Amino acid sequence: MTTTIKAEARPREPLSRDRVLRAAVKLADQGGVDAASMRKIAHVLGVVPMALYKHVANKDELLDGMIDVVVTEIDSAPAEVDRATWRAAVRQRILSARQALLRHPWASQVMESRTQPTPTLLAYMDSMIGMFLAGGFSIDLTHHAMHAMGSRLMGFSQELFNDGSDVDPAVEAELWGSMGDTYPSIYRLVLSVTHEEESVVGPGCDDQFEFQFALDLLLNGLEQLKDRG
Repeated sequence: MTTTIKAEARPREPLSRDRVLRAAVKLADQGGVDAASMRKIAHVLGVVPMALYKHVANKDELLDGMIDVVVTEIDSAPAEVDRATWRAAVRQRILSARQALLRHPWASQVMESRTQPTPTLLAYMDSMIGMFLAGGFSIDLTHHAMHAMGSRLMGFSQELFNDGSDVDPAVEAELWGSMGDTYPSIYRLVLSVTHEEESVVGPGCDDQFEFQFALDLLLNGLEQLKDRG
């Protein structure tokens, strides 16, 4: 005589704000921020859409929470920063922020669209300011540094030549060629730059190199200003 043992039903993982936000981030990573709709999030989590509203009140709160998830992926500030270590510490943390945004290409667009920073984002900015102050910067110079660094503090920058279009390089070259006499300096630049096909700013720039170049330029200049008092 055989005895059939019924397997115990595996308990479903409780729905939580963290699960909702991480599911939304994953959907956005796969299909852009518009893919993170309440309906799709609910489908992924196996719940009805109304269940999500117990954890995120609306789309704005969802987007804020998604940004918080990205910010928590950035390396924490070092326990101790001083005049000798501030530059390396700031640089490393900003490059960590950039890696977080490269993993989530939609995040910079959402950050720019938000009108009020979340407590998580404020805590990040507060710690960044603290690193400059610990490095010997005055309040005044730190204030100027925040303006100069701008969005680079979050790992991205608004590029001068990024128009958001997807133009064939041959067509673009022909376009600029027709305006070469009118804009000779731009034409010369366009012809001379070695372009990367996957560049965020369009075929033309090594994004990582340009980001680090500008970051180092700013940090070097700020260090000189700090040392001059």
